[in-house]
Amino acid sequence: MKYPKLWAALLLCSAVIGCQPKENKSTLNAAIKFKVAGKTAKVYTTAQKSDQRLAFEGEQTFNTEPQPLEASVNIFVNPQKQFQEFIGIGGAITDASAEVLAKLPEDKQQELLNAYYSEDGIRYSLLRTTIHSCDFSSNSYTYIQEGDKELKTFSIEKDKQLRLPTIKRAMATAKEPLMIYASPWSPPAFMKDNKNMLQGGHLLPEYYDSWAKYYAKFIKAYEAEGIPLWGITIQNEPMAVQRWESCIYTAEQERDFLKNHLGPVLENEGLGDKNIVVWDHNRDLINQRANTIFEDPEAAKYAWGTGFHWYENWAGGEPMWGNLTNLSESFPDKKLLFTEGCNEAFDPQKYQFWGNAERYGKSMINDFNRGTAGWTDWNILLDENGGPNHVGNFCFAPVHADTKKGSLIFTPSYYYIGHFSKFIRPGAKRISTVSSRSHLLSTSFLNKDDQMVTVVMNQSDMDIDYHLYIENQAIDLSIPAHGIQSVIY
Repeated sequence: MKYPKLWAALLLCSAVIGCQPKENKSTLNAAIKFKVAGKTAKVYTTAQKSDQRLAFEGEQTFNTEPQPLEASVNIFVNPQKQFQEFIGIGGAITDASAEVLAKLPEDKQQELLNAYYSEDGIRYSLLRTTIHSCDFSSNSYTYIQEGDKELKTFSIEKDKQLRLPTIKRAMATAKEPLMIYASPWSPPAFMKDNKNMLQGGHLLPEYYDSWAKYYAKFIKAYEAEGIPLWGITIQNEPMAVQRWESCIYTAEQERDFLKNHLGPVLENEGLGDKNIVVWDHNRDLINQRANTIFEDPEAAKYAWGTGFHWYENWAGGEPMWGNLTNLSESFPDKKLLFTEGCNEAFDPQKYQFWGNAERYGKSMINDFNRGTAGWTDWNILLDENGGPNHVGNFCFAPVHADTKKGSLIFTPSYYYIGHFSKFIRPGAKRISTVSSRSHLLSTSFLNKDDQMVTVVMNQSDMDIDYHLYIENQAIDLSIPAHGIQSVIY
């Protein structure tokens, strides 16, 4: 043969092309088949200076439009470019949320659950909970007696009082199964070098296996109660010394705990299918943590991906969304999950403060556009004091209860979250979406039923007319100042 190397290369190329994974082909076909010519788009709006709250605005039909001009404002959606798969949006059912719910009249309890989980509500599909206590508990507690290294006294009886019934009611209210995961705030005091569940401290090496087995017992105990767990995070905020339950892990300590203890223990306990999320802290140090863990193949094999929060602005400056882009590019096989965010410094005069809602919208759009697969708010419900919280760390939730009056207070944040969670469903694929003006932020997802959802947020003081384009097809829309829209087509 005259050109054996060329022939071999051609054969290899042919084999590779002919053996592409079916998933890639179906993704391409899904993108090619999506057409909007003649389609009708439904528009839902929430706006500051109005009574519009997820209000249906009407319908628009896509038509052929000329080349957009520089003077126009445009959103460009390209279904040919698809990215991460969406796993859901939800919030945390903490001890605080369960305690507050129990203080409400029965009809208000069901109203709250319907508002979050029913088809008529905003259709939450994720649920985070805690492994024993956190700051949003009325007191510190664990599932064992102090000093019980062998975990012989392990029991979730306390959770059975309020938290488990609340989770079960949420599951029963949701039409589709909820993706549930859990996070610990601190190991028991005797397992730590500071002998305190609060104020940071480190897990002592002699308790690494015992603590890993604690996760396994927790998962099995919850599943015995009919609550399937998708996975766990290793540690809530592992670089924060807090006045509440907290524990510090360096990147190397978290890597080695995962690699040598937690990962193998879960496998040995028959729980190797549970997803393990690392970091679970802010975007600022996320890359160093991921680099350390994911560059180690023996640790990385146990990690589903990286969890993160939004509180890095505590030191001033802007949210570090660019760090997520770097992480997605550096480790494309590892996923991103927003595990917690809330507006701090509770003030009952700010229930309707629009800036709190816009923080949600801005974060969700930027997080999704940088590869985030799922997004989890913090407490689903708090009381009229922003608690209960056993260390005075009072915060906002999307919905508050006035336990004295037996009523619910829906904040704008609830509706902003709903513009995503109500319409974007698990299994959707993020679609390329950009805006021609910085006033408007936008993201799009294509649901499995071939329905596109484009969310547009206006962060300016102006009402804005804009065009939503797919190829040469467009609709003409208007979004109010400080408003958010979901466009379904």
